[in-house]
Amino acid sequence: MTISGFTMARNASKYYYPIAESILSVLPIVDEFIVALGKGDPDDHTRELIQSLNSPKIRILDRVWEESSFQEARILREETDFALSRCGGDWCFYLQADEVVHEEDLPVIVDACQRFLEDRRVDGFLFRFRHFWGDYDHVLDCHSWYQRDIRIIRNHAGISSYRDAQSFRRGNEKLRVVNLPARIFHYGYARPPALMQGKKKQQDTLHQGRESTEQAYQGKSVEFDYGPLARLPRFRETHPLVMAGRISRFGWKDRLNYGIKRSRNRPRVKHEKLKNRILTFLENRILGGRRLWAYQNWNLLDLPRKD
Repeated sequence: MTISGFTMARNASKYYYPIAESILSVLPIVDEFIVALGKGDPDDHTRELIQSLNSPKIRILDRVWEESSFQEARILREETDFALSRCGGDWCFYLQADEVVHEEDLPVIVDACQRFLEDRRVDGFLFRFRHFWGDYDHVLDCHSWYQRDIRIIRNHAGISSYRDAQSFRRGNEKLRVVNLPARIFHYGYARPPALMQGKKKQQDTLHQGRESTEQAYQGKSVEFDYGPLARLPRFRETHPLVMAGRISRFGWKDRLNYGIKRSRNRPRVKHEKLKNRILTFLENRILGGRRLWAYQNWNLLDLPRKD
């Protein structure tokens, strides 16, 4: 049984993506790790960062992102599918450049891949997400953020990237998946406010095109406002060990709002809007965490466990 890791990225170092930590987190259990690396800006050093990991398992494939594919984030799907097409393992483990796996979950992942290798009913595996916001001590556990998604898929099964490369499907068919007690630590919103704003602008460019994004950001602050962190749950678990160095370098505390009051005239982000706050209260306080009308891009298999 073999496992391929894969990802796609561009300007990951420039915008503070923990791509090195992401790759390192699964390197012990994969036979190879494919990186479809888009040509970045002159001040980006993602290639050098990945090369510094000095692992023969890692294979960097240089790419040029065509701006004609920026609308609706088509480029993200195309680059994800390109990296997937170069994978040779029985299973393919997809991580976005801001996603990290906890070392405690690696045995569970390997066991599931081995156990269901010959069971063709299983297209892939579902992971539970931890979304960090602003720093490494606050998480989003709310209606407007997805709780789970597919991160391991069976290779050579007609599966491809879906929408903005968040998940996977086989054509228009949802995949049949097994839910794993394993976590993805998502650090996409745990970065310095100025770099967060730059990352959001880059992300919006991939969805809406360069011209409309430039117009939208005229007059915007150079720093992203995370809002009042005291309104969010505190993170009570442990981080993956590979994140220890990055967390120790956390240096933008003075740029964050640790109170409960919002800045005047600041637009509310999705988890702060009244509808989502009401739904989050109902789900977390009354329904025991069960999400109403939750995002669910899969068909969950209920298979008996082997003793």
